[in-house]
Amino acid sequence: MYKIKQMREELGLTQEDLANRARVNRCYISELENGRRNPTLKTLKKLAKALNCKVGDLV
Repeated sequence: MYKIKQMREELGLTQEDLANRARVNRCYISELENGRRNPTLKTLKKLAKALNCKVGDLV
């Protein structure tokens, strides 16, 4: 499971905030956080940049 939700909440971001920062759809963030989708490496890089962390911190 990915730590996207945990990292997002620690920064006080909403799913919408993270989606805007990473330039992805908010529904996609929800699906990732709920384990219904698996992100590509490209998406993980976008999320890591948006969360100011390393890709390895998300997995």
